[in-house]
Amino acid sequence: MESAHYFNAQPNVPDVRRPLAVVLDGEERILETSPGIFSPDGVDKGTAVLLDEAPDPAPEGHLLDIGCGWGPIALTMALRSPDATVHAVDVNERSLALTESNALRLGLGNVRTALPDDVPPEVRFATIWSNPPIRIGKEALHGLLLRWLPRLAVGGEAWLVVQKNLGADSLQRWLVDELGDAYDVGREASSKGFRILRVTRAREK
Repeated sequence: MESAHYFNAQPNVPDVRRPLAVVLDGEERILETSPGIFSPDGVDKGTAVLLDEAPDPAPEGHLLDIGCGWGPIALTMALRSPDATVHAVDVNERSLALTESNALRLGLGNVRTALPDDVPPEVRFATIWSNPPIRIGKEALHGLLLRWLPRLAVGGEAWLVVQKNLGADSLQRWLVDELGDAYDVGREASSKGFRILRVTRAREK
């Protein structure tokens, strides 16, 4: 587990690039990875559940991947919605570099990588997909979600995958209480020990 490194802006392990063969959007892709990021050896179980269970993202507009790692979520969104702009966000600069490189490898010109503070504040998202970093702790996780979920456009949806034994059900209850009646929060699926939570922005507050 690279948890000692992948929450850092600059991982303290060497950046050693190596090929990574993975299946994204139904086809094998040859990408690259490196130590010091989340799940450097492939698509982790939670992300795989999200990619299997979530419906296609909005076909246009702005899409968001919170915590992009080497890019599996952002790249899949870009492959499925080539006319949309996909924002791949991470605090780990190596993750951003890998996601950008992997997007170029796949010829995806619709991926924009950015540190959280560098996403233009006026952008509103039609779709958010995320395997949120539960292990950063409850307070930090709540702050992260309250930073991004209110930036859903009206009618926009966020799809979050959370391990059941790491508090998926309590997180769902917290989202209901915290976001209020301008949002609909529901559990859409359970698979392999994970919950898929959907947050829909029904209207402006």
